[in-house]
Amino acid sequence: MSETSDAGTEGTDEVLAAVGPRLRRIRKERDVTLAALSEITGISVSTLSRLESGLRRPSLELLLPIAQAHRVPLDELVGAPPVGDPRVRTEPVKRDGRTFYPLTRRPGGPQAYKVIEPRRDRQPDPRTHEGYEWLYVLSGRLRLVLGDRDVVLGPGEAAEFDTRVPHWFGSAWDGPVEFLSLFGPQGERMHLRARARAGRRSEAEG
Repeated sequence: MSETSDAGTEGTDEVLAAVGPRLRRIRKERDVTLAALSEITGISVSTLSRLESGLRRPSLELLLPIAQAHRVPLDELVGAPPVGDPRVRTEPVKRDGRTFYPLTRRPGGPQAYKVIEPRRDRQPDPRTHEGYEWLYVLSGRLRLVLGDRDVVLGPGEAAEFDTRVPHWFGSAWDGPVEFLSLFGPQGERMHLRARARAGRRSEAEG
């Protein structure tokens, strides 16, 4: 591994290590107990406690409902640097191998991200969480497993779904896929409707 890669890994580890104390601080500032936060997010008290103590690695599936519960942008939970003008200058955040570029900073309401998903050899591992998500592919091919459906989206195609349905996505070709992700509270449907080619089945990739 190169020195640049080592430095990047160390930087990511430092960011992840700071998430737990930040989660505890934000929760205490709002005078919210672990039990109350568990009831709101659906995340167990033990998992929330392990997140805050650094014994559980943060993931997007865990941080998104917590950000929604506290009504703060996701980048506040992960410590993205503040910006001084209206242009988006937040640093990218890496989670579970993906790179997220936050495009919004408004607490509550839909949150937007530009996401780069690398090509990886792994089997789908569908997850669920509260919310509603809209995806729009910019480049590459995105494999989306949603419940019992398995589709591939190309550039210019979009999909939207209730995130309480088990879902997973990854690159469906030999390179990374770049897409936009809009995430909103449960029941808040996006204005742009899905255009996914639901009839297409992907090959056993991703």
